[in-house]
Amino acid sequence: MELINDFLNLTAPFFTFFGLCFFLPPFYFFKFLQSIFSTIFLENLYGKVVLITGASSGIGEQLAYEYACRGACLALTARRKNRLEEVAEIARELGSPNVVTVHADVSKPDDCRRIVDDTITHFGRLDHLVNNAGMTQISMFENIEDITRTKAVLDTNFWGSVYTTRAALPYLRQSNGKIVAMSSSAAWLTAPRMSFYNASKAALLSFFETMRIELGGDVHITIVTPGYIESELTQGKYFSGEGELIVNQDMRDVQIGPFPVSSASGCAKAIVNGVCRKQRYVTVPSWFKVTYLWKVLCPELIEWGCRLLYMTGTGMSEESALNKRIMDIPGVRSALYPESIRRPEIKSD
Repeated sequence: MELINDFLNLTAPFFTFFGLCFFLPPFYFFKFLQSIFSTIFLENLYGKVVLITGASSGIGEQLAYEYACRGACLALTARRKNRLEEVAEIARELGSPNVVTVHADVSKPDDCRRIVDDTITHFGRLDHLVNNAGMTQISMFENIEDITRTKAVLDTNFWGSVYTTRAALPYLRQSNGKIVAMSSSAAWLTAPRMSFYNASKAALLSFFETMRIELGGDVHITIVTPGYIESELTQGKYFSGEGELIVNQDMRDVQIGPFPVSSASGCAKAIVNGVCRKQRYVTVPSWFKVTYLWKVLCPELIEWGCRLLYMTGTGMSEESALNKRIMDIPGVRSALYPESIRRPEIKSD
């Protein structure tokens, strides 16, 4: 056995390199033709039933509007009942023929089953499941005294999607439906202070890639890996290491820094287009894909860059981080952040 492994250690890189040289050109030509075909025969969403979790704000809210504009029937769920009803009313005005809301918490298995049951009871079918609900926790790992308080992040981000998917799967098989898994570029671009958020998104990525193999062609899965997108998260709303909900725009500046923030509406449109074209992955903005290549090819460089941007300063404090100092330069915040999330610039006399 060791001789076989020693042989593969020597030959696998060589054969892989030359194999890819011959395989990639025709493969990408086939992918190009496939993309043209899927664009021409884009899925018609009129009358399709779409279940969206975390639909009360951010990307989830904009996904509801995008699906509504295309005539889909919507089942919207979130924890904030009043805000959810507001989103539902706007979705109706935008063209959705039928909208139902379900007040629920996806971190609870019973709630996830109820979400799907209420959707099936109301519509009789399910075509798209959009696992969007998520939360962020920001804290250095060593500063978290009670580690059990981080459980809520994985319960919502990972298990919420797992519970809902399991409940919806029989109905999605019947309709030959689609699943949208809202992972993140944080699955590979792991910023400090977000260890549990990063881990939850990496777990989602791996889980739904496994589901794609198990389900085959019965249910199509699109995994979304957004970069920095306009949302409550980029407004500085997050959970601290103690589990308290905090709004801190200074910390937002540290964690996002000089990366441009894309609009949630543009992100939602790209996601729905990608789902209708049966794309396996959707990354918004698309240039964020190159960060994965840097991570694979030069992991040390990515780690050094993260330490430089997020942690350089006296005592590695947030206020002295390089990201924060860059964002404090007059005009930078206005240039990089959408108006909905940036703090008004302070002008000197």
